[in-house]
Amino acid sequence: MRVKRGLRLDAMLCVWLGVLACVAGGSVASAQPPPAAELEKPAGPADQYNRGVPRSAMRGFLAACMEGDYARATEYLDLRRLNANQQEGAAVLARRLKFVLDQELWVEMERLSQQPEGHPGDDLPSYRDRVGTIQTEAGPVDILLQRVPRSDGVFIWKISAATVARIPALYDEFGFGPLEAWLPVWMLEANLFAIALWQWLALATVIVLAFLTSWLTASAVLALGRPLVERSQTDFDDRLLAAVMGPLHLVIGVLAFHLGTLPLGLAVPVRRVVTGMASALAVMALTWLVFRVIDIFGDVVEKRFEDRGVSTANRFVPLGRKALKAALGVLAVLVAIDSLTPFDVTALIAGLGVGGIAIALAAQKTLENVFGYLMIVADRPVSVGDFCRFGDQLGTVEEVGLRSTKLRTRDRTIVTVPNAEFSAMKLENFAKRDRIRFHTVLGLRYETTPDQLRHVLVEIRRLLLSHEMVVPDPARVRFVGFGAYSLDVEITSYVATSDWAEFLAVREDLLLRLMDIVSSSGAGFAFPSQTTYIVRDESPDGEKVRTAEEQVRAWRELGELPLPDFAEEAKITLDDSLSYPPEGSSTSIKKPTLAGANKDDRSLDL
Repeated sequence: MRVKRGLRLDAMLCVWLGVLACVAGGSVASAQPPPAAELEKPAGPADQYNRGVPRSAMRGFLAACMEGDYARATEYLDLRRLNANQQEGAAVLARRLKFVLDQELWVEMERLSQQPEGHPGDDLPSYRDRVGTIQTEAGPVDILLQRVPRSDGVFIWKISAATVARIPALYDEFGFGPLEAWLPVWMLEANLFAIALWQWLALATVIVLAFLTSWLTASAVLALGRPLVERSQTDFDDRLLAAVMGPLHLVIGVLAFHLGTLPLGLAVPVRRVVTGMASALAVMALTWLVFRVIDIFGDVVEKRFEDRGVSTANRFVPLGRKALKAALGVLAVLVAIDSLTPFDVTALIAGLGVGGIAIALAAQKTLENVFGYLMIVADRPVSVGDFCRFGDQLGTVEEVGLRSTKLRTRDRTIVTVPNAEFSAMKLENFAKRDRIRFHTVLGLRYETTPDQLRHVLVEIRRLLLSHEMVVPDPARVRFVGFGAYSLDVEITSYVATSDWAEFLAVREDLLLRLMDIVSSSGAGFAFPSQTTYIVRDESPDGEKVRTAEEQVRAWRELGELPLPDFAEEAKITLDDSLSYPPEGSSTSIKKPTLAGANKDDRSLDL
């Protein structure tokens, strides 16, 4: 399987390189000037070869060379400085100048003047215009057009005599070199899309060599990397090595092809297209590699979420993976456009920015809900299947979507809440409880005696401490007050379960046992009622009344009536004089008395 996959990648690489060469040629063909017959008649004086203005003169020269009519191309050269023998070889000079221009200078026609007088604002004499500058070993050389008189005295534009005189030196530096000595002329002159026949053959050879280089280098990397990744305990590095191989094939092949085209002497437009295509393919390979790495890391993150028991967060991983790929894809397309075309990517980015702002404003609510989803997934206040309170409603979470969260209420209806609103709610998650609170208040009848009440309190505490489903700490049973029609006993404890159905069964058992305790003590439950007692009026106990009155009279005579408050000495004497728990309690502990010491001293001793 790996061999077949490698062959598919290598075949794809060859196809890409072939397309690269063809696109380069096609782009150059579209960039060349049209034949002379298709040229519009320019401004300036009438001329058989359209040499009235600089732009049409240069365009005519290039068009004649493209058609292979070098005899006509000589009409655009100023040959006045050449002798008769040299003028006979003017066609060769025209061909060589065209070759040098193809190699080193991209002629931008739009910058050449369409006025008979040329560009008046440059640093040249009024009778000269600059086509461009070629950088040579000896220094920069200007390619110039010059306004010269025709045989009838009419001024026209030609390639200047100074430039014509430099053609041999330029060709010696940028020409075919030794190839011209042993290649037939037809292979040098015959061309398709501004690429000579020998260059097409060389390109085919470079493609094969690039394929072999890519295959050998990638195989060497795989042979060296496989033993290393097999030593590890995880498959992460294995998958990473496999992910690198495809983009590595493409990058090495494109790089080898680009380096192989440098000695071929391709024309400037061809070199520009080749460089742009190579850059675009390199960006594509890098994007391809990053996409694969994102997939690998996404799988690793999903597995870690599952191992940690937070598989709900895996919904966020595909969303983040797609968003990251989309952003990188848009960036890669922009870089490729900048490499392949003269299009101003800055304007496109600015347009995308303005469009993005408009879209963000239009989709503000949607984006709020998406961010709400991210907050729910990240914070996890509730999960699918949790029973919770949201707002003033109760329900079970059925689904957490990108836009909204769906909950099923106790009436079996579905409530849909937008995520932006749901994430801002106060959520009470009942499913996360480790235990459930049991709380009730028993109302006993007022006929219950104190000892009966004490018996009830003891037996209820015994019940809570002995029941295996009740957490003993805390388990509180307290007589809390005298109600309007009952003696109130408050019971608070926790049942050791998080299942509501199980809690209901335990609560039922506890309530039934409480009924048994109240019944066994001889007490009864109070209920709102109004009782009318018909009894004979009894006089107060006279002895008890006299005793109380005499005690108050004695306090007055001695000046010790403890109203509105006790004296400080009396407070000190009374302090801790009544023991707690009451006498007879199983938990009572005798406390040491600090006789004769004031309160401040006792606190210091403690």
